Amino acid sequence: MNLAFGPVPSRRLGRSLGINNIPSKFCSYSCVYCQIGRTKNLTIERRSFYNPNLILKEVLNIIEKCVKPPNYITFVPDGEPTLDKNLGAEASLLKSELGLPLAILTNSSLLFKSDVKRDLALFDLVSLKVDAFSQKIWRKINRPHKLLDLDEIRKGIRRFSKEFSGVLITETMLIEGINTDAKEIEGIASFLLEIEPNKAYIAVPTRPPAEKWVKPASEENLVKAHEIFAQSLGRSRIELLTGYEGPGFHLAGDPIEALLSILSVHPMRINYAYESLSKAGLNPEETIQTLLRMEKIRLVEYRGERFLVKKL
Repeated sequence: MNLAFGPVPSRRLGRSLGINNIPSKFCSYSCVYCQIGRTKNLTIERRSFYNPNLILKEVLNIIEKCVKPPNYITFVPDGEPTLDKNLGAEASLLKSELGLPLAILTNSSLLFKSDVKRDLALFDLVSLKVDAFSQKIWRKINRPHKLLDLDEIRKGIRRFSKEFSGVLITETMLIEGINTDAKEIEGIASFLLEIEPNKAYIAVPTRPPAEKWVKPASEENLVKAHEIFAQSLGRSRIELLTGYEGPGFHLAGDPIEALLSILSVHPMRINYAYESLSKAGLNPEETIQTLLRMEKIRLVEYRGERFLVKKL
């Protein structure tokens, strides 16, 4: 198997060169929405998988062919990256040899372990999974290893967030009918406020999930979650991840494509959309009605306000 791949475009990380430091599929969770499928090796035991020098060699081979270096070297494997006992050695080796920023996407489940916190401290950006607030929902959506405890995981996340000097972001995957209840979302938002991430992403499954019954949150529930998160953390720190990698956040270039890009990241109040489309020289009423008929967008009401959001 390839231990390094890319670079690939990422709205969170720019051009990201990926590292696959875990074989498929060693993980501490067996999330119902996982695009890799059900976990074959459910474990919380850290072990050695690959020689750090082999990972470095594959990364160097890719970078030699790149026109320009990636923005991040990102640990995003076919399992939970912190199960790798050599993670700290790999991070140190890559930093010393390449001097490029390091990122890692973790499910947060092993942050109660001091050696895991020590390894993650070497990274420039850490992304933490926070899908649930209640024990019941956590077990239903993440299906954790039997020895894991949610309260212990939360304590580990809190401690790490206070000690970590890099960029901390979170990702919450919303599954319709599981963690889309307002109380659950409010609980997640209140916990995120405690750890104060630089950015909190709200995501939905965009690839075939491990369980066929899994459905992405509805547009209505995405707007609801976005607004609840925004009230808790501030609007500038919240973004949606719905599968569309757009060109930016202004109506530059093609204004309609730019608008769709924005709506995939942030639900927009309809009066703001009217204003932006008018400035771009378009008839806002006609444009919005056309996009609604084409089922490119949805009109959603939440707490007396009307929002436009990109249709999933």
